[in-house]
Amino acid sequence: MVVFQFLDWFWLIAFIVLMVGSGVRFYRLGKRSESDFFLAGRGLPWWLPASSVYATHTATDTPMWVSGVVYRFGLSGLWYTFYAAWCAISAFVSTKMFRRSLAYTQAEWQSLRFGGMSGELLRGWVAGWQVFLNMFILGWVGIAMGKVCGFMFGWPLWIGLIVFSSVCAVYVLAAGYWGVVMADFQQGIIAFIVIIIVSFWGINSAGGAGEIISKLEAMGEAGRLNPFNFTGFFGGEFPVAWFLTMLFIGILGGLGMGTAIDWFPEAQRIQSAKTVKDASWSIWAGSALVIFRNAIWGAAILAFFVLYPDLTDVKDYEMAWFRLGFENLPPGMIGFFFAAIVAIHISTISTHLNLGAVYITRDLYHHYINPKATQKKLVLVGRVGTVILLLGSFIFGSIMENITEWLIFALWIMAAGIWLPGILQVIWWRFNGWAYLAAWVSNLVFSWLVVWVLPAFGILPELRDYHQFWLLMLLGALVFIPVTFLTKPENMDRLVKFYVMSRPVGWWGPVRREAERRGLIGNNEPEISRRK
Repeated sequence: MVVFQFLDWFWLIAFIVLMVGSGVRFYRLGKRSESDFFLAGRGLPWWLPASSVYATHTATDTPMWVSGVVYRFGLSGLWYTFYAAWCAISAFVSTKMFRRSLAYTQAEWQSLRFGGMSGELLRGWVAGWQVFLNMFILGWVGIAMGKVCGFMFGWPLWIGLIVFSSVCAVYVLAAGYWGVVMADFQQGIIAFIVIIIVSFWGINSAGGAGEIISKLEAMGEAGRLNPFNFTGFFGGEFPVAWFLTMLFIGILGGLGMGTAIDWFPEAQRIQSAKTVKDASWSIWAGSALVIFRNAIWGAAILAFFVLYPDLTDVKDYEMAWFRLGFENLPPGMIGFFFAAIVAIHISTISTHLNLGAVYITRDLYHHYINPKATQKKLVLVGRVGTVILLLGSFIFGSIMENITEWLIFALWIMAAGIWLPGILQVIWWRFNGWAYLAAWVSNLVFSWLVVWVLPAFGILPELRDYHQFWLLMLLGALVFIPVTFLTKPENMDRLVKFYVMSRPVGWWGPVRREAERRGLIGNNEPEISRRK
């Protein structure tokens, strides 16, 4: 266990005071309106939401699952971060389209794209799903913090789960998204500096880069240095088929509307940017920082593997990066390291508290319960929603133990069966709300059956994760494609309005011609309006 010295406590307390204080400073801005509490008034330059994207995706669980896949597969395990390719493509395709729509949330966007009963059901479904999902993520990240605190101090898991998330909730409740994004900027800088220090310290403790390579070669593990260390086209633990599946998902996925592959906190960052151009660059830059961070972590985990090559339990080796810091940093620096871990933790917690609350406020309360609510009332509901999410996360966190296993399952339950519909709703005018709703519901059922239920009863063998993706996508298509053609297209007035406003890519010929006939766009490719 780690024993703090005076300097360690100083770093931790100073950091908490700085973070909470800086967030609370924006209380006056956050309380002005719903737009301020959830989108910082849509006036941020690109670098602020970019730093928030990076900080949000650097959570307490992130070094755990990066450690898990790199320890297991070597540098090739970094391909699990394929969603970065998704965001890179999305930055210049679906990000622009979504920013032009001015929708607060993905749920609201559904009711702009789809009309009638299906559009309303989708908005309610997506809003409810996002509330559940953000609560799930909060619990997931919270229990990761519990494990770190247990490793460091021997504390019960519930202490790490509850204490730091509750501290974070103070400035989220006070200032909303203003507090989140301003604190994220500082937390992102602190986290980035500490990731570099701890990783290179760990590499040096293992003898340096040259010594690590020599030891891996002597151990017969040189393949871990090769990010393309395939084990055959279909066979082994890292086949080419798996790699191609990741590229397929990431690159083509960016053409469509983001689903929930990474729970899409980007949607909120996109809408908080002051222009379409700022939105695009924020997503691109934030994703680039994530890739750079992962590369540093990858090298550090190889150093850990050299030091501890015989760990077989995932619960042991997913703590690799944390152990490099706690076991090698000198006294006084341990507290600084832990303060950075707290920064990593609360940057993600704050995002999902505010992100989940916007669905409760904007899509459930304001849209369905009280459309005439005042701005003051909406901010109050946002704060109540924040508390509900926080309490719910404690329940979810208390039932999770294995971070990596939950992450991979969550990727498929949120991506496989709705990955293709997420693209079709953007690129194909004929795809309608009933088909998208059917895809969501069927994927939820199929995911549990394929991943957990059927293998447990011996009806289906336990499939590799990329096998699960293709099977779930096929099963989903067998549902939503017939539904598309057995139900009517969306109303043309709605489609024209959506097309003119968002300018989606793909097969929109009939809608475009109708928009031209009405004189809403020219015959030549019009200049796209830059909405603020």
